[in-house]
Amino acid sequence: MRETDLIMGRFADATIARLTEGELVEFERLIEVPDGELLAWVTGAADVPADYDTALFRRLRDFNRSGQGAEVRAR
Repeated sequence: MRETDLIMGRFADATIARLTEGELVEFERLIEVPDGELLAWVTGAADVPADYDTALFRRLRDFNRSGQGAEVRAR
């Protein structure tokens, strides 16, 4: 899904050099989430499962909601 590529790619471009090893592991785990689910979490259309609601996910979400990433909207 193009939106998910933009969500993840722009965040990675902006932050990857500053992520810790642990955050890189979390980021790789987020990459494995099905596109529709991740998009729904970022837009707020679905609740984020507790085991994915990490500080890194919230940074990714906020990055995109602030307009720095892909322009995402709840469907």
